[in-house]
Amino acid sequence: MDRAGKQGEEEFKMEVELLTRLRSPYLLALVGYCSDGGHRLLVYEYMANGALQEHLYPASGSCGGVSKLEWEIRMKIALEAAKGLEYLHEHVSPPVIHRDFKSSNILVDKNFHAKVSDFGLAKLGSDKAGGHVSTRVLGTQGYVAPEYALTGHLTTKSDVYGYGVVLLELLTGRVPVDMNRPPGEGVLVSWALPRLTDRDKVVQIIDPAMEGQYSMKDVIQVAAIAAMCVQPEADYRPLMADVVQSLVPLVKHKSTAKVGSCSNFQSPRSPAVLECGKIATAS
Repeated sequence: MDRAGKQGEEEFKMEVELLTRLRSPYLLALVGYCSDGGHRLLVYEYMANGALQEHLYPASGSCGGVSKLEWEIRMKIALEAAKGLEYLHEHVSPPVIHRDFKSSNILVDKNFHAKVSDFGLAKLGSDKAGGHVSTRVLGTQGYVAPEYALTGHLTTKSDVYGYGVVLLELLTGRVPVDMNRPPGEGVLVSWALPRLTDRDKVVQIIDPAMEGQYSMKDVIQVAAIAAMCVQPEADYRPLMADVVQSLVPLVKHKSTAKVGSCSNFQSPRSPAVLECGKIATAS
């Protein structure tokens, strides 16, 4: 913690306050904490495989800079991270807005089960339908929703945008902002969005590391979900419950035979909510 700054103290308090009352298998659990004099310590459950970001962009080692995350594991992580946000937005009152949802804040255990972490910037949302809270703009470049960046108006749909960016990372294997790329490709959302609803172009943006691991039907569905989540207009973005229902059918039970139990997954109560046709119309 930055002891010289006030923000570190505020983040510590928010993390402790929230995690002592939130309970979900899709949120990183707080085991304990220490606040004694100048000492500040947070103890979390151990996540053996670290952050999702490290697996998408391995800088060195045996991977040689190429991600070894398979399509099926990526979809499982996408679903479990979505369930974490769904819990915060729709099972807590008032809703909790994470405000810094990104691939480095999704942690994975030894079986590649995912949990959402880092609630230092979290904010309690409005109880009113469609309501917002006004606050100073905090977050990470590339993940911040445009309306929040422009106005400081924060809603659960701001998190949905960040989730959409992570889904694009899982699809493309690209970081949200990379100005070393060719002109027009530096900002992931701007580059990917026009291609997500075009069947011919969506294949061109998929991470080459996953070649041959997916069906076109699944790719089109995930691309359509991502396109809705990163819509510039917050009202066009789906609820996280809709995202979860759309991803459940795409997560194959056989995939977890390699990496762990599938006991946490729920059967969909209804067919996928976000169908490609509906998404194309809405967007």
